[in-house]
Amino acid sequence: MSENRRYLGELLAEFFAVAIIILFGDGVAAMYSLYDPSPYKTAYWGVCIVWGLGVTVAIYATGAISGTHANPAVTLSLAMFRGFSWKKVLPYISAQVLGGFAGAALIYSLYVPVIDHFNLAHNLTRGVDGGAAGVFFTHPGDFVTVSHAFWDELVLTAVLVFGIFAITCQYNTQAPQANSSALIIGLLVAIIGASCGYLDAWAINPARDFGPRLFCFFAGWGQSALPAPGNYFWVPIVAPLIGGPIGAAVYQFGLRPFMPRYLEQTVIVSPAGINPAEPVLVVSNPDDPAFPAVNRVS
Repeated sequence: MSENRRYLGELLAEFFAVAIIILFGDGVAAMYSLYDPSPYKTAYWGVCIVWGLGVTVAIYATGAISGTHANPAVTLSLAMFRGFSWKKVLPYISAQVLGGFAGAALIYSLYVPVIDHFNLAHNLTRGVDGGAAGVFFTHPGDFVTVSHAFWDELVLTAVLVFGIFAITCQYNTQAPQANSSALIIGLLVAIIGASCGYLDAWAINPARDFGPRLFCFFAGWGQSALPAPGNYFWVPIVAPLIGGPIGAAVYQFGLRPFMPRYLEQTVIVSPAGINPAEPVLVVSNPDDPAFPAVNRVS
């Protein structure tokens, strides 16, 4: 397979991964928000599980092609700490946002009569009141200010990426095998939502929020989507892009260097040009930024 064809496959995989996540995630959000009684009103955990399983399905469907970043915060973190190519960062993120847009468009096509009925029954309009907007994109919850929502998104995304780095670390002997990682990552998304989702609808993914938000802007929600009340639209973009690398750094520098497999794959040598009487610790993975390639030991 040519390099260009392989790269196209990676971008398509990222597009479809986010579209799959939005299909299930915004779909269950519609079930939760638009129906009364809703089967999820007294069981919010069900909403979280569906979101998480959407992530799991996306990973199983596309992981062999692109690794299923499916999240700009993950892509940025992998570029900073796991050697992912910087030249691919913006194309991956663009594909992810387009996937979010497409997933929202598909859910809209399925639920548009229900959305219109909901807005009519509650005397809401899309552009003025943001009727049914919660199906597609996030907003601060009750008693949560924009600034506090920023903090929430930063922390929750840090937790997400910390978990992903731990789950996928080749040196972590407690991490699940490759075929099980998708399920555990989906469960991680679910428990983040179950524990903190009401704060601001837990975007923890700029593509998950901005892609659907951009669709809604063109589908009649207008300024209630962009820039949104309180100019909120930037919070689920910027906060995860800060929080993700923080979570990655905590794992890479705080835990990974102490993993048993990491420590086992080191040898003591005396390279040419260095005093043989002075031991040198050489890490087996010299490209790993979590540990310097050569560390003098006394």
